[in-house]
Amino acid sequence: MTTLYGYFRSSASYRVRIALNLKGLPYDTAPVHLLNQGGEQFLPAFAEMNPHSLVPVLEHDGHQMTQSLAMLEYLEERFPMPSLLPGDAAQRARIRELSLAIACEIHPLNNLRVLRYLKHELRVDDDQKNEWVRHWIALGFAALEKQLAADKARGHFCVGDMPTMADCCLVPQMLNARRFELDMRPYPTLCAIEDACNALPAFQQAHPSRQPDAA
Repeated sequence: MTTLYGYFRSSASYRVRIALNLKGLPYDTAPVHLLNQGGEQFLPAFAEMNPHSLVPVLEHDGHQMTQSLAMLEYLEERFPMPSLLPGDAAQRARIRELSLAIACEIHPLNNLRVLRYLKHELRVDDDQKNEWVRHWIALGFAALEKQLAADKARGHFCVGDMPTMADCCLVPQMLNARRFELDMRPYPTLCAIEDACNALPAFQQAHPSRQPDAA
């Protein structure tokens, strides 16, 4: 049995949903609302599963995992086909490089707890907070656009013509960028990859608007 504890709008939850769908793995959704009751991620029952009080948590065969990229690596090892890390060692390193650039360099700076700290502790207003988000996403996207536009290994997706871990990470961050009204015109390569991903049912079914807690 597989259960994903997450939040419909969470980028990290979104990337795991995509991976589960690409692998064709059925799973139960256990919503954890990040705003209700001051944040359900801080309630004792959830904090017991993840002391960091972050989503998602993936439960599979009695094992619980608390970091989205670790979850994707786990799914790849347990269910190797279709592969999220295809190719030789150099290609797999490239996929991980792109994934980490998004998940560890771009995403953390627009994560909810960072934005809450900006607003409630540093007294940053909403316009300044949103400009913060756009600045850091734009900085990361400019580098990704340059990398991918020049990369001969890029196909319809980040690496080749099948979606990989990198695409699982990219698409949620693209949606985040649009939520914060980032001008996407400077990133035609990223947008083309996003379009290719969003044409696939695995990505469509993982979209936040299609999750049970989105209502």
